[in-house]
Amino acid sequence: MADAGGVNLRLAVDGYLRHLEVERGYSAQTVRAYRSDLALFERFAQGRGATSTEALTLDLFRDWLWQGSQQQLAKSTLARRSAAVRGFSGWNARNGSSTESATESTPSTGAASVSASPDPAERLRAPKADKHLPRVITRAQIDGLLDALAAQAESGEPGAIRDVAVIELLYAAGIRVSELTGLDVDDVDVERLTLRVVGKGNKQRVVPFGVPALRAIRRYLQVARPALAADGSGPALLLGARGGRLGTRAVYQLVASLLADLPGGGPAGPHTLRHTAATHLLDGGADLRAVQEILGHASLGTTQIYTHVSSERLKETYRIAHPRA
Repeated sequence: MADAGGVNLRLAVDGYLRHLEVERGYSAQTVRAYRSDLALFERFAQGRGATSTEALTLDLFRDWLWQGSQQQLAKSTLARRSAAVRGFSGWNARNGSSTESATESTPSTGAASVSASPDPAERLRAPKADKHLPRVITRAQIDGLLDALAAQAESGEPGAIRDVAVIELLYAAGIRVSELTGLDVDDVDVERLTLRVVGKGNKQRVVPFGVPALRAIRRYLQVARPALAADGSGPALLLGARGGRLGTRAVYQLVASLLADLPGGGPAGPHTLRHTAATHLLDGGADLRAVQEILGHASLGTTQIYTHVSSERLKETYRIAHPRA
């Protein structure tokens, strides 16, 4: 496959990533994921002799996904890769760095056909990811985790006191880990018991939390944060051992260590506490749209997964408790 012009592929990818970060307001974590997938695609394209946007074709994208399927990558990984290149190709077409028509070369025959769209990835499809219900832990397990953390915090160690606040906020407010670590001190309203968080797409929302979380935050602010703070701490609410803003990796490690000994499969990260909060809200009678607002979901359909979780829990309770189940 020979290039006939167009924009250098690497420069185009860099431009797209800047677009996601600056104009679309994507989080640093999401941009890193897109960067990783597009770097893999770029290396694959270069191996096929495609080094500019002019050489992008539907078959090139399809061949890349096919290679991944031959490597037995998970369907969710293939779906993510497909989304990454579709987004890039669409942006590239809209910004005029691709030709008005792209050719599709078929590797087996060498024949070429003209795409009906300037976006060669418009018709790209990937296997649908297997749908799994999110992992949810029980109220008794949550209470056990928090009791264990509170016992550790009795020592007065600043990191232990902070960890109680971290878990309380993740569960009480159902926020994402990036939203948690992005909190500043002024984002916490201890009078109204609310948090101001910045979610996906740089969208702000106000999220309520409860009295136990309030107690954890107050103790952290009064005892732990002053001990952890350093010259460069700035306004960050949650601080690490060196006084900088607490990172997402540290929160993942904390939650994973707490969930490691609990029964059940599935992911053992902060999102498990978000899933758990949403499911417990619905179990307690919360309105689905209210839960959508709390979680910051753009679509109600995303929130509806938790109704399935609740029904599965109901059926499991029935199977265990009913004598003729």
